[in-house]
Amino acid sequence: MCYIYFYLFLILSLIFLSLSISILVLDFTVIIEFFLMSLNSSEVMFVVLLDWMSLMFMSFVLFISSMVIFYSDEYMAGDLNKFRFVLLVVMFVLSMMMLIISPNLISILLGWDGLGLVSYCLVIYYQNLKSFNAGMLTALSNRIGDVALLMSIAWMLNFGSWNFIFYLDLMKDDSIMNLISYLVILAALTKSAQIPFSSWLPAAMAAPTPVSSLVHSSTLVTAGVYLLIRFNFCFNDNVMMFLLFISSMTMFMSGLAANFEFDLKKIIALSTLSQLGLMMAILAVGNYQLAFFHLLIHALFKALLFMCAGNIIHNLFNCQDIRYMGGLINHLPLTCTYMNICNFSLCGLPFMSGFYSKDLIVEFTSFSYLNLFIYFIFYISIGFTVSYSMRLMYYTMIGNFSFISFNSIKESSLIMLKGMSGLILFVIFSGSMFSWLIFSTPYFILLPLFMKILTLLIIFISAYLGLEMSKSLISYKLFSMNFMSFSLFFSLMWNMPYLSTLGLNFLPLKLGENYSKFFDQGWFEYYGGRNLSKVLNYLSMFMQLFSLNHLKVFMLLLIFWLLYLTLNI
Repeated sequence: MCYIYFYLFLILSLIFLSLSISILVLDFTVIIEFFLMSLNSSEVMFVVLLDWMSLMFMSFVLFISSMVIFYSDEYMAGDLNKFRFVLLVVMFVLSMMMLIISPNLISILLGWDGLGLVSYCLVIYYQNLKSFNAGMLTALSNRIGDVALLMSIAWMLNFGSWNFIFYLDLMKDDSIMNLISYLVILAALTKSAQIPFSSWLPAAMAAPTPVSSLVHSSTLVTAGVYLLIRFNFCFNDNVMMFLLFISSMTMFMSGLAANFEFDLKKIIALSTLSQLGLMMAILAVGNYQLAFFHLLIHALFKALLFMCAGNIIHNLFNCQDIRYMGGLINHLPLTCTYMNICNFSLCGLPFMSGFYSKDLIVEFTSFSYLNLFIYFIFYISIGFTVSYSMRLMYYTMIGNFSFISFNSIKESSLIMLKGMSGLILFVIFSGSMFSWLIFSTPYFILLPLFMKILTLLIIFISAYLGLEMSKSLISYKLFSMNFMSFSLFFSLMWNMPYLSTLGLNFLPLKLGENYSKFFDQGWFEYYGGRNLSKVLNYLSMFMQLFSLNHLKVFMLLLIFWLLYLTLNI
């Protein structure tokens, strides 16, 4: 079953990539419209947009999902419902395809809701309490974005068509159509987990690791960024500045949280959140092509990073705490090599694939007309990326093995390694290759020497900081115990999970409890339903006496009547 979908997706990926390159070279776009029905003179159509961007993104999604499906054949080997799992992943990929090719808000909603629904099914796949809670948080957070899209669809009924590509210029200038761009940004913020909707992304780590690999690299979380890339022509300056502020704060917060986190998958999830912030930020600065370029490159190395983490967790009997790891380079040399390459690419080390997109983004930001706050946040966030990556490397790969001493782990999972090996060449070479393909004119950014080497400088300083942070191993006295509340505050993303769950639910639930206690089970109960029924019951029983033909009752009534007559006389 896995192999059928693996080969199908791989072949389709290669076809789409070759089509994308030919369309990019010839510089043309294909739009196919299928007329469905007419509604109040608004035509409902199913529209397919095939340009180099949609075809290339589809190619990447299919390639990564083919490797993930191949990889999950062994990862999910002991699972009784492996067939259902593969079908869910396929449905997920198809929903993403629907979203990518749609320039029409209605068909976008189909893909968008499909992603939300299938992601819920995948997050609650291991049916335990933690998974259910995480699934509910994921589904409800994404629901806000779905509602925003539904509202924008309703608003676009005023303009005769749901094909938003015809209205992009109008949306920028027309105050009535501005509302659509605001709603689309709200939808994108929820799907890409920007502040204040960030808490669902680390919670979604309850899903199986192959799903995390797919969801957090190229499908669910990048859907928001992709939507904004499509809509980027219709944002005015105020919206752009708002988006820049939100995305830079998300980038900063998630980078900081990852430095205090001990769960292997959550560290990588927070890293994804940080990179999404970076994509949003460069989009808000005004370069959508660069955001798309980073989205593609990031998808490759983040998918492989999750696969490596999955292999480590698989070999350590599902242990995810990095404090129990150490010295893994001796036990899992190939997995650790791949993981190091991905981490270097994530950090933007020169001539890895991540360098080509990340360094260009930073230099473009240096070249842009922005204030000092944004500039500092950008560089500090890059520092955090290097810091948590190095901390992760030191914790997992160097030193002594801190897990159960008698277990012997080794590179035995050949299928998983083959799935990972399919991505590694792309992780190394794709940056250079696609930078030549995507940008018709190469970027040349001339900066002063200090600004040019500032990125490298921050990388080295942060690498040292990561080493220092990794020294608090489980066998030593944990210095962070002295700052426990401080550490928890940062690792919980400024208490955002609490704010997203109890923060929203506590007051309404408490109010409901009070109303229930004081009214439903209190005075309302006494003077309302229960007491009324008691009085009526008593009266009906009293009246029942008259209908039972008791002689004594008639005699009493006769006496009362005679008394009444005599008194009246």
